[in-house]
Amino acid sequence: MPTEKQLWGGETAKAVENFPISGETVPVEVVRWLARLKGAAAVVNGELGLVGKGKARSIARAASEVAAGRHDRQFPIDVFQTGSGTSTNMNANEVIAKLAGQGVHANDHVNFGQSSNDVFPSAVHLAALDVAQNELLPALKQLERAFARKAKSFQNVVKAGRTHLMDAVPVTLGQEFGGYAAQIALGIERVQAALVHVGQIPLGGTATGTGLNTHPRFAERVRAKLRKDSGLKQIAAPLDPFEAQANRDALVELSGALKVIAVSLTKIAGDLALMGSGPRAGIGELFLPELQKGSSIMPGKVNPVIPEVVLQVSAQVIGNDTAITVGGLQGQFELNVRIPLIARNLLQSLRLLTSTSIVFAEKCVGGIEVNRAGTDASAGATLAVATALNGAIGYDKGTRIVQKATASGRPLRDVALEEGVDAKLYDETIDLRKIARGNKA
Repeated sequence: MPTEKQLWGGETAKAVENFPISGETVPVEVVRWLARLKGAAAVVNGELGLVGKGKARSIARAASEVAAGRHDRQFPIDVFQTGSGTSTNMNANEVIAKLAGQGVHANDHVNFGQSSNDVFPSAVHLAALDVAQNELLPALKQLERAFARKAKSFQNVVKAGRTHLMDAVPVTLGQEFGGYAAQIALGIERVQAALVHVGQIPLGGTATGTGLNTHPRFAERVRAKLRKDSGLKQIAAPLDPFEAQANRDALVELSGALKVIAVSLTKIAGDLALMGSGPRAGIGELFLPELQKGSSIMPGKVNPVIPEVVLQVSAQVIGNDTAITVGGLQGQFELNVRIPLIARNLLQSLRLLTSTSIVFAEKCVGGIEVNRAGTDASAGATLAVATALNGAIGYDKGTRIVQKATASGRPLRDVALEEGVDAKLYDETIDLRKIARGNKA
């Protein structure tokens, strides 16, 4: 396959030379949304008579090629570059101008009505909005449904509850999985709430938020076109142009929601790994899907590989959020100048959580089975069931019974009867399924 000829110009070449930092380029989603913005801007500028209609059509056509991913290799600048994203904006201007043909100028035409300071952060917002809305949220919904199905399937499986990693009153496995489903559902709500603000793009503010050199109707019309073409209904005007230009709080907010999801996934994956531990020397209440050999030396060993991946991804997302937070708080006056850093980490977190949620649902949660011997053993072994007797015999007597049973290793029922508890009362009260229902009839 022939290599595409170089389309970028001198400003891109300077940036490539100036920033040999990571070897990692600006997220492709940002580049493609930058092109969509420039294509929409060209159409609007043509309609407003600010750029010749022929040039506007050529720019829009060229921008659509970039937006479709046909020229991804023409964006070689390192992601760790000038903090406004000016280098990548100039890169886009040069590539689109070259594709548009003779007479189209990178700055005078492709960049007309724009500044790196408003168009690059707008592209980052839109890329994050797009990936979150169309990729992450469906993946999280799939994971939520996977847990909800298991919650229903496991609703009558009684097992020991645990608090502080110590035995507690019985619960059902279905109750635990219902809690996991709810954690994911709440994570979805948090992301959706953040996207309202992410959709408020600073387009139209140009250099400092004043809108200098931009038609008063330019930004409104470009946003309307983007909203119509993309179907992203959250695209909107900012509450205030100076707020929108000077900070990236909405991206910090979205990252915070992603961090909460990572925290939830860490808790869930940790629980599943512990409940599946064993098969003989661990908790052994679940059978997790056996996907591959767990050891190069121990025959037959199987590990919780998907929960381990979830835990690693969650750690990375939490780390990304720290970098995004630092980037967000380092803006000065009329512009935040840590936008490439924020874009890099936020898009990575979105992609990681999307793919991990799908893998978690399909390769782990959907294939989990109950180890009935393990759940029955833990439900019958927890001495915390004595809690149900509190109303009849009191806390202090119950404590003595539990302590005696613990010290002697004898069954709780035998010790309770020896301490004067009526056998009929005990048998009617210590009903594991009834206890697991709690205050539910």
